[in-house]
Amino acid sequence: MNDKREIAKTLYKTMGLTDAALNDPDIAHLVINGNMVVGAHLVPGLVVEPHETHNGVTVKMKVLAGNILQKPVHLCFGMLPEDGLQEIIMDVTIEEHAKVSILAHCTFPNAKNITHKMQATIVIKEGANYSYLERHVHAPQGLITVVPHAIITVEKNATFKTDFELLRGKAGIIDINYETTCYDGSLLEMNAKVNGIDDDDITIRETGHLKGEGAVGVLTTRIAVRDNAKATVYNTLTAHAAFARGHVDCKEIIQDNGVAKAIPIVEVYHPKAHVTHEAAIGSVDDKQLQTLMARGLNEDEAVDLIIQGLLS
Repeated sequence: MNDKREIAKTLYKTMGLTDAALNDPDIAHLVINGNMVVGAHLVPGLVVEPHETHNGVTVKMKVLAGNILQKPVHLCFGMLPEDGLQEIIMDVTIEEHAKVSILAHCTFPNAKNITHKMQATIVIKEGANYSYLERHVHAPQGLITVVPHAIITVEKNATFKTDFELLRGKAGIIDINYETTCYDGSLLEMNAKVNGIDDDDITIRETGHLKGEGAVGVLTTRIAVRDNAKATVYNTLTAHAAFARGHVDCKEIIQDNGVAKAIPIVEVYHPKAHVTHEAAIGSVDDKQLQTLMARGLNEDEAVDLIIQGLLS
């Protein structure tokens, strides 16, 4: 047990965090290293059932009806070894009028050849609220492949929000694929921010189907690619009912030999629905660059600051 505790603390340390959350009885947590559960703690209203498999874990998570969890639930999926495969299968249900925020840490600080896959099925019941902030820390070199796929159902008057951030290290190969179906009065917000360098290969597919009357969806993507990195973003938003509203917003900055593509698709199937989109790809804004250089920054420092602003 002590060994597992030390592994959990080490994983948190790679994220620049202390183990304070692991010691707080009011904060639920689940910590996975490879296919091993190295830490778990629950709070009232939350049910989590992890099972170790050959290459990862399956996790059934449920927030019981009417429960509002006051503090974010901490999930940590990581691998300390240099090589390997981690497969996470998530089955999540947020019951009626429950509310939870998830702070997910994915850390692979020593990766030379690691693949991290997640397949999630998420159901957010009527009036429930589910937010998921996923933060990644990768090794500065080596190959890491990240493949998170999810199918999400957002029932009447429910809310789903997700944010994906790569905080540190090489992105590697990233293949995000989230598809969400939203019913009457529900709210969808999906955000992704990734910084690509070297030969990183980033693909983001985010799809929202606004099936219910008054459903609202916003898809936002911010990407920077430098060196020989490339990124392709497929944002799709469809509206099928009266007063459904949606917006797709994609901005990408390229430098050096980077390549960026944005394919926004909006489809409207009801005369009282409305969906908009905007996409912008290019180098850093010249006016911003000149302003920062006039204040004493060299060109590289100014570009870095502009990209940090895009991804902040």
